Amino acid sequence: MLLNKFKTPVAPTLCSESSDGFVVRKARSLGRSESLQVRASASAEGTGWLDSASTEGRGWLDSASTKFGKVASFVERKLEEVREEFTHEVVEYFGTAVIMKKLQMLEIIDRVADIQDDTSELVGGKRVTVQLISTNIDPHTGKAMMSDKEIFPGWPALEGMAIQNVVFQLRFTVSKTFGVPGAIIVHNGHPNEFLLISFNLELPDRSTAHYVTESWVYNTEKTDGRIFFRNKAYLPTETPAALKELREKELQALRGDGTGERQPSDRIYDYDVYNDLGSPDDDPKLERPNLGGNKEYPFPRRIRTGRARTKFNPKYETRKTKRPFYIPRDECFERTKMGDFMADGVRSIVHSATSKISLQLRRKSEFDSIEEIKKLYRVKGKKVGRINNVLPDKTNVPARNQQSLVFLNEVLRPDGQPIDPLLYPLPRILQADDKAWRNNDEFARQFLAGLNPVVIELVQEFPLKSSLNPAEYGDPTSAISEYHIVGELEGLSVEQAVSRKKLFVADYHDAFLPFIARINAQKDRAQYATRVLFFLRSDNTLKVLAIELVLPRETPDEEKISRVLTPPRDTSKMDYLWELAKAHVANNDLSAHQVFSHFLRCHVAMEPVIIASNRHLSKLHPIYQLMAPHFKCTLEINRQARLTLIAAGGSIETHFTTGAWSLELAAVNYRDAWTFESQALPVDLIRRGMAVPDLMAKHGVRLVIEDYPYAQDGLELWGALKSWNREYVDIIYKDDSVVRNDVELQKWWTEIRYVAHADKKDAPGWPELNSKESLADILTIIQWIASCQHAAVNFGQYDYAGFMPHRPTMTRRLLPVEGTKEWDEYQRNPEKYFLRSVSNIDSTTTAMSVYEVLSAHCPTEEYLGERHSSWTENEAAKAAFQNFAEKIRQVEDLIAARNEDKTLKNRTGVVQMPYQLLQPVSEPGVTFKGVPNSITI
Repeated sequence: MLLNKFKTPVAPTLCSESSDGFVVRKARSLGRSESLQVRASASAEGTGWLDSASTEGRGWLDSASTKFGKVASFVERKLEEVREEFTHEVVEYFGTAVIMKKLQMLEIIDRVADIQDDTSELVGGKRVTVQLISTNIDPHTGKAMMSDKEIFPGWPALEGMAIQNVVFQLRFTVSKTFGVPGAIIVHNGHPNEFLLISFNLELPDRSTAHYVTESWVYNTEKTDGRIFFRNKAYLPTETPAALKELREKELQALRGDGTGERQPSDRIYDYDVYNDLGSPDDDPKLERPNLGGNKEYPFPRRIRTGRARTKFNPKYETRKTKRPFYIPRDECFERTKMGDFMADGVRSIVHSATSKISLQLRRKSEFDSIEEIKKLYRVKGKKVGRINNVLPDKTNVPARNQQSLVFLNEVLRPDGQPIDPLLYPLPRILQADDKAWRNNDEFARQFLAGLNPVVIELVQEFPLKSSLNPAEYGDPTSAISEYHIVGELEGLSVEQAVSRKKLFVADYHDAFLPFIARINAQKDRAQYATRVLFFLRSDNTLKVLAIELVLPRETPDEEKISRVLTPPRDTSKMDYLWELAKAHVANNDLSAHQVFSHFLRCHVAMEPVIIASNRHLSKLHPIYQLMAPHFKCTLEINRQARLTLIAAGGSIETHFTTGAWSLELAAVNYRDAWTFESQALPVDLIRRGMAVPDLMAKHGVRLVIEDYPYAQDGLELWGALKSWNREYVDIIYKDDSVVRNDVELQKWWTEIRYVAHADKKDAPGWPELNSKESLADILTIIQWIASCQHAAVNFGQYDYAGFMPHRPTMTRRLLPVEGTKEWDEYQRNPEKYFLRSVSNIDSTTTAMSVYEVLSAHCPTEEYLGERHSSWTENEAAKAAFQNFAEKIRQVEDLIAARNEDKTLKNRTGVVQMPYQLLQPVSEPGVTFKGVPNSITI
């Protein structure tokens, strides 16, 4: 009963028997104790109470009873004193750990692994334990004070088939001088890994300490355990002495030594070039050059896997592996995201396979009419089919319609309603008017508010001129002349139109012309290098003036072949020659979108930033805390792209006109056009002549076309990000000297420039990281790429390009020329000639399926202005983030208001598609809006 009053797991060690009586051990510091001996004595002479009773001749029983009562009372008093002293010197922390056991696939528990882990506990005594690490130094050891290891109690249990989170309650007793633990160390004695979802400590004052977890913990018997830091950030110079060694030890573990093949249990972040794009051991025709590490094809770095080299050539890494390409396990999709991603893929494959099988049974590989393509979609008027994989805490699908397995929810009831699995959702481009997609004004509008609104630029001289070498590519002057556009400029001369900033161009000539001969040498490929010229009307809308289609010269003595087309006067009927010219421009634009705007400038650009951040910014670093939400899922989706989309023979090569030359195009664009500084929205707008510097303007620039939806909405988000980053940096850094002396930060930025982008380390556009302002600017650019820029070019793919005639991935025939057999064929059936010139059934349905997956949001998506409530313990930073979140909500309201403003004609166009791609928050599924914090798809 006395011992129970201590109410502590160490109480049984406080009192033990001794030849001299009771021994009470008083806790002095963790891992040490001192003994307090309590002797039972009733006389000054120290004689025993039994001898005294005998000598005095009194009844021994009465005397014994009296004496024992005195001793018991004495011991009770002494133990109470020790209890009071003990409870004054120790405290109890109550921990809550939430874990998920190993998965077999998707959301199914790995039953074999579960039995192995349970057996290792019950038979082998192997446990999962956790220790608390103090921020204080133990004076006896000179190292961080550490608690005893506490076991995760009751691990062996029988779970159901579906994976579920398991909660463990733990109790720690530590010295009162221990303080709030700055870290924990988790030891996993089991043979299999588990996901430590969260770990929190309830402190004596009823506050809660949170630790940065969400990490897979593999067996640690050959290591010192896994370190997890509290979410209290420190600059390197501010790190408590007790945590400094752990901080550096953790970073060293993440950097690795750059050798060996990476294993699934590794957590190493290191660099390599893109040396695994081909499969030459399977077929020499599938050889692809390395991207990065050479002058011809410079490129940012990817994460290193260390796989074996090909037999064909040791400079290439083999793609043959028994498991997926390595990325650290914590970079993989979490289970809800993976279930959602896989279900989206299954459903899109069903859509594609159904149409392909049906048409193959009829022995068809080509569409015969545009109306036939429209039959692939659900009936007009029904919702686009948001792919809502709803979790139990979501409210838009009733619980009775939910299932415990996300994957099944997603496949069977994507809207909480039964669906027709055989038909594609109807893209928004067709919903309001299924003929509006071919409208010339809509064609022009989408260069301001479409899938790739980052190409259009101001014409600053006329005629247009190429910057390519004339000796190699011929006369640099464009074939579009004054003759083609006179009379279409609202009474202005060409010179006046240029000077008044009325002419604009989307120019793909220089990027594509050096590759056109190689592209067209591939089977069923026919592409031009194109330009399209626009005039800005007085109502702020664009008018198409002319399209130029260019082929390279075949011999040095010849000139390149240029063909100029202007819009037909009669728009009451379909002019398929003009539509085919537009299709070639759209195909150039779509290729540039996928290869330059999307893959290179978003996915590829972010990967080495993520690698460098994990190598040099500790989880304790406040900048890592700031940036972590912008890194989520990106390495996983990039791995998926290397596995299937961009590899030799993958979807891009097979179903895009650029084919095997797609990534070489990306490398040359990186070499010639990419700089870090130009990824900033205001800098990019000024570079393209779409804005001019204006210190009096809200964001420091004034748009040349005021009604430019991408730029309008983008600048609002850019301004919110910049303001947030400056406020955060002001909270963390007292002055510029602290930025310059931040060792981790400086190593991070140096490695991004000189290692991650080694091929362009000496290029212009790299800011010096020497001030709070420069740091805020760098952070804003990185966050912009990961969130807003990616959202703008990604989540419109299905709704803009999901209808093939509007944005064909393939062009297979050039425009017919009068007097040829192609011209005669065209004259007989213009629509059929058009359809034989663009994507066939296989390419169309494959692209639609890819777009359907890539355009969808996961139900666990975290959008701009959202993050976990325990992301930091810095109250000033939390308040600043709330200010940022409020600004994002205001931007959302502003975008909605702009889309209702009928004077802003470029917001919706004739297709009635309000520009929402930069509207921050979205529901799950294909929604044509939503700006996630990171590149998650």
